[in-house]
Amino acid sequence: MSAGYLAVDLGAESGRVVLGRFDGGRVSLEEIHRFPNPAVRLPDGLHWDVLRMLSEIKDGLARAVREEEIEGVGVDSWGVDFGFLDSEGALVSNPYHHRDTRTEGMIEEAFGLVPKEEIYDTTGIQFLPINTIYQLLAMRGSPVLGAAETMLLIPDLINYWLTGEKACEYTNATTTQLFDLEGGWSHDLFERMDLPTRILASVVPPATELGPLLPEVAEEVGAGPPVFAVASHDTASAVVAVPAEGEDFAYISSGTWSLVGVETRGPVVTREAMDANFTNEGGFGGMTRFLKNVMGLWILQECRRQWASEGSEYSYEELASLAEVAPPAGPLVDPDHPAFLSPGDMPSRVRSFCEETGQSPPEEPASVARCVFESLALKYRYAIEQ
Repeated sequence: MSAGYLAVDLGAESGRVVLGRFDGGRVSLEEIHRFPNPAVRLPDGLHWDVLRMLSEIKDGLARAVREEEIEGVGVDSWGVDFGFLDSEGALVSNPYHHRDTRTEGMIEEAFGLVPKEEIYDTTGIQFLPINTIYQLLAMRGSPVLGAAETMLLIPDLINYWLTGEKACEYTNATTTQLFDLEGGWSHDLFERMDLPTRILASVVPPATELGPLLPEVAEEVGAGPPVFAVASHDTASAVVAVPAEGEDFAYISSGTWSLVGVETRGPVVTREAMDANFTNEGGFGGMTRFLKNVMGLWILQECRRQWASEGSEYSYEELASLAEVAPPAGPLVDPDHPAFLSPGDMPSRVRSFCEETGQSPPEEPASVARCVFESLALKYRYAIEQ
């Protein structure tokens, strides 16, 4: 008799609901539902359509419970992004997307409030403009932050709507750059950044049972299985699944963002680690994920979107095949260059970077894709060697 568990895996390009079956010896996976997860641009900035996410998740739940009895549900996603609830538990506004430009200049503003070294010593997290700390800094004085009573990261927000429980799961909380390496939110950082500590929810470890689906949700999907706070930062869950038999291994988790690193038994907060901009994110079982964030396949995703808008649609499989036959050792880009952070005409940005660095720019999709793949491979190698 196998046990069925449902994984809700939210990515920055698409989401999926996957049914996992465990027969006591093997795990098998079946994708039940997949849906696009695009950003939505509004007059005030770039947002996530989190209500649509919830609707798609409930659709996947309903399909799964028709197939099998579900023993538990878990939700993971990317890090740093969040939603606010008001005093009555209602969503204040659609969550901002981490690529929204409102965080420009916020890292420098943060250093004017708390020295860079102190932020790193406290949190162990690398300095990226997408981090929650800089998103919140950009919102100081806004009506949205003024109305907020609770901040929940994306998986926690979904869990709240499924169960009614307000809690932040540990692995994702550490990505905010507001979580103290000693354990718990850094109230000192919040106060010195002039951010309200009232928005902080309690933090729970991965594998915490949050409770069953709310009655109205259970009625809608057809069953009421329990929901667990899993290792809700997607890379934390991915690292748990690395089939390594020892401790001497490195991993590359490549999606919209790529994360390259190792597992350690404690954080590494040396000056060398800070200068190399490495991060110490919480892992499962008390482990630390010592890693480097790399821009990842986001560049290729935006290339696909641009080419589709021009009338040429390519699947990832097609682009991989085209890149394979394109000339090797061509132009290279730095995937982490600020030019590639925001949405836009990415093929043109790739060509501009190459021109500005004295390289022959790639023109056709095949050569652009080859450039992106080889640039990422070189960046991965560099991160591991560091």
